[in-house]
Amino acid sequence: MNMFFKTFFAIALLAITSLALATSVSAKDETRLRIGDVLSLSLPGEDTLTGDFTVNRDGNIELPEIGQVKIIGMPIAEAEGIARKELAKVFRDVERFTLTLKEQKLLVAVAGQVSKPGTLELPGDATVEVAIASAGGLQAGAQLDRLKIIRNSKEIVFNYKAYLDSGDLSILPKLQPLDVVFVPISPLTGNVQIDFDAATLSRSGDGGEDGTGVRVFGEVGNPAQFAFKEGMTIVDLIMRAGGVTRYAAVEQIRLITSGEPVLFNLQAWLDSGDPKLLPKLLPGATVFVPILADQIKRGKHTIYVMGEVAKPGAYEAQPGTTFIDILANAGGPTRYANGREIRVIKQNGKIIMFDMVAYTESGKAGPPPIDAGDAILVPEKLDNLEPSWLKTPPNRAIQMIGAVFKPGRYEWSDEMSLFDLIANAGGPTQNGDLSSIRILTSKDAKAKPLIFDMQAFIENGGDLSSVPKLRAGYTVMVPELPKDPTDNKSQWLTQSADRSIYIMGAVGSPGRYAFNTTMGFLDILGAADGPTSQADLRRIRVSLRGEANADPIVVDLHRYMETGDESLLPRLEPGDMIYVPDRGRDWTDIAVADTVRVMGAVGKPGRYTFNPRMTILDLLSEAGGPTNEAFQRRIVIVNMGKEVKAFHFDLEKFVRSGDYSTLPVVRPGDTVYVPDKTQSRHARFMEGIKDAAQVVGLLAAMAAL
Repeated sequence: MNMFFKTFFAIALLAITSLALATSVSAKDETRLRIGDVLSLSLPGEDTLTGDFTVNRDGNIELPEIGQVKIIGMPIAEAEGIARKELAKVFRDVERFTLTLKEQKLLVAVAGQVSKPGTLELPGDATVEVAIASAGGLQAGAQLDRLKIIRNSKEIVFNYKAYLDSGDLSILPKLQPLDVVFVPISPLTGNVQIDFDAATLSRSGDGGEDGTGVRVFGEVGNPAQFAFKEGMTIVDLIMRAGGVTRYAAVEQIRLITSGEPVLFNLQAWLDSGDPKLLPKLLPGATVFVPILADQIKRGKHTIYVMGEVAKPGAYEAQPGTTFIDILANAGGPTRYANGREIRVIKQNGKIIMFDMVAYTESGKAGPPPIDAGDAILVPEKLDNLEPSWLKTPPNRAIQMIGAVFKPGRYEWSDEMSLFDLIANAGGPTQNGDLSSIRILTSKDAKAKPLIFDMQAFIENGGDLSSVPKLRAGYTVMVPELPKDPTDNKSQWLTQSADRSIYIMGAVGSPGRYAFNTTMGFLDILGAADGPTSQADLRRIRVSLRGEANADPIVVDLHRYMETGDESLLPRLEPGDMIYVPDRGRDWTDIAVADTVRVMGAVGKPGRYTFNPRMTILDLLSEAGGPTNEAFQRRIVIVNMGKEVKAFHFDLEKFVRSGDYSTLPVVRPGDTVYVPDKTQSRHARFMEGIKDAAQVVGLLAAMAAL
């Protein structure tokens, strides 16, 4: 029984689905083709008949090898049959040919008062509103109640304004292909083309020419003639004209009605709000707002601001106005103002001094009280009048000398620091030595020098309490770094030994150099332009001048560069001496057991320092490498141990293979001989060498020669 119901349900579902598909296909087939529709054609095996084809303005589609086929207004199934019939004239198998509607489009034109008139390609269900929006929208002056659709020389007039008011789509006609949507211009705009907008029209006035309009001119935002409305006041008219400007004499506004002028005090009306102060406005009236004339301001609430402020003048101050309010309204002090000596002149002749700089930094000594009739004087800085240091007394000055850009005598305040003083002096010069700034204090008629390492403080930081406190009367000096001793010997001779270090030997610029505890071994070596190419980096000596009977320290700089071990570098003190030996002149100091002799066809034959970490490749490189005449296949290595042994090394074979296991072992005390292949007899002789005795005899014979 369950099986029966399942089978019945499946058959019913299949029938419903088939019916829906048939209904859908039927509705689809009844769609009539229009101009602009996009059709999808397919004929297997024919690429030219597979793709999208558009119904042109004549209602045809153009088929390859067939030409124009008219299908406008046909259902899809009928259009497919017509196209198959035409194709059968040229193609054999057209039974699998299909024609489907891919997309419907509307080809319409929009003209008239729109931003971008022209022909548009729109979706098939597009409305008039979509067409106007695609044309850039309406322009100012468009007559919305008289839009037209021109179709086949017929006009369809509709009220687009009513649609915008109600949103009723039934007001808009349905668009068809090749329709022309025309937006007319209102006849009220005249017959002259101008660019305008609503704001421009509003500012230019809306008064007519019938003599009832009211005119506003003078110091208003938009002087113009405006239409008169019942109940309009003179204030409404001034606001319609954009209000008064900042230069308007609001107490002297003139209203002319029927040939008689009336004065209107806008300021009095604003202060009181009394409607009796408003004169009656009639049609055809004229309002004039005069410009404010220069006059002396004096009143019971007037306060005067003078001197170095942005806008000096007389200001009206209501009760409760503060000193800061008045100064801010005057634009504040200028860059030339002396904010420490502002004066407030009271009505009774009393003068109050005010230090605004100290107030803004510490909040102490608040602003003085201000009353009506007072005057505020902001004086100019003294140094702007005349650059004379005599105007600053000694108890308010500090001296800045040495290697700064602007040494001189500066006015001092205790809230400043050493950093403020050096910055005000332009900072140190290129040769300024910030590591030993000297401060000469004056206490109890005795001068006491202090030394401050500002360079270390800037680089490493520290407690601000360690920065010396300066006082008026102090002298601060920034010394100069010593100049290059190669430029002027007399300069470094005057430098004290407690700030110097010596470097000699195989360096770029040996000499005497300034040194402090923040510098290291590599710093002073770099200052001397570093070791030369002949320097022996393994046997650098450092003599400690401050320690009596101390042996020199031997520094292996080569090992430091290999390992990066900072413990290999000594800590230096002023007065120490560094000596970098020369390998070429100092080889006699090296024990024979630490050297290897390189002879024959190499760039620099000789005796070289050697250690177990080196290979024969290092040794040949140190000796300048084999020459062009070197017989590299039979390089001889003689181990001078208890038993003399000789080995052959084929350098050419090693270069080809790169096998480091074939490198012979070279020990300190050995001899390496590179024969010369240009001497063919000698080359053949080297080919015949079989044992160490022959090699030793050969080397002895060469040494004798």
